[in-house]
Amino acid sequence: MELQLGFSPCPNDTFIFDAMLHRKIDTEGITFIPVIEDVESLNQKALQQTLAITKLSYHAFAHLVDKYILLDAGSALGFGVGPLLISKNKIENIENKIANLKIGIPGKLTTANFLLNIAFPQAQQKVEMVFSEIENALINEEIDLALIIHENRFTYAAKGLHKVIDLGSFWEQKTGSAIPLGGIVMSRKYDKETLNKVNRIMARSVEFAMKNPLSSAKFVKQHAQEMEESVMVQHIQLYVNKYSLNLGVEGRKAVSTLLDSAVAQGLILPLTHPIFID
Repeated sequence: MELQLGFSPCPNDTFIFDAMLHRKIDTEGITFIPVIEDVESLNQKALQQTLAITKLSYHAFAHLVDKYILLDAGSALGFGVGPLLISKNKIENIENKIANLKIGIPGKLTTANFLLNIAFPQAQQKVEMVFSEIENALINEEIDLALIIHENRFTYAAKGLHKVIDLGSFWEQKTGSAIPLGGIVMSRKYDKETLNKVNRIMARSVEFAMKNPLSSAKFVKQHAQEMEESVMVQHIQLYVNKYSLNLGVEGRKAVSTLLDSAVAQGLILPLTHPIFID
C-alpha cells in the first residue's frame, strides 16, 4: 500500500519522519510518499482532502474533525513552544494600538493565528504570508507586527527585533495546558486497522529518531537549506518531545482544551465526531 504523507520542511518534521520514509524501521508493508510543503499549504490541502495523512495546524483540525482523525504520534505541542508576536521597534500599550497595525501572519488556519484571535480579537489588519518571509517583511517595514513560528523564534532577537508577546505563554497562563501547535491526522475513509497501523509506524519512527538523532541529519539539512546547524538542533530539541511519541492523557487534554475554546469562541460548531484514534 502507498500512502501520501504531508509534512513541512521544518527540522522537527523531517527529523521524526525520516525513519519511516527511508525504511529504517518496519513500515508493515506501507510505502509513504512525501508531500513537503509549508504548513498553511498543508492546511489548505487538508481542506480539499487531497492527502491520506498530513501534518495539520490544530486550528485547521478544528474545522476538519469530521474528515480526519488525530493520531497519537507525531504531534508538536508543549510548554514554551508557542508563536511570538514581534515588532521592529518597541511598542507600548499594544492593546490600544493593535487594531490599527498591519500584522503578517503565517496563514489564517494556523494555530498561531488562532491564539492571536484569542489574545487580541481587535486585531483585524492581517496579511497572510509564507512563514519564512514574515521576518524580512517586518524588517522592511511592509508590516507593523509579525506573528512568527518555527525557527524564527531563534533568530529574531539577533536581527534587532523585539518580542511583543509570547502567545504560547499567554495560552499556558490562561488554560494551564500545553499549547497544541500541529498534529498528524489521517483521513476517516480508512478502516480502523489501517489507522492503527499508521499510528504504530509513526510512533516507531519518532522513537527511532529520538534514539538515533544523527541518523536523519542528511535529510534534515537537505530541507532546512539555509538554516544554521545550531538553529536546526534547537528547533528539534524544542518541538520534539514526549508528546511527539504519544500524546498521552495530558496531550489529549491540551488538544481538547483548544478545540473546546474554538467552540466557545464561535469559530467552529460543537464537535460530533471522536477526535482521537482508539
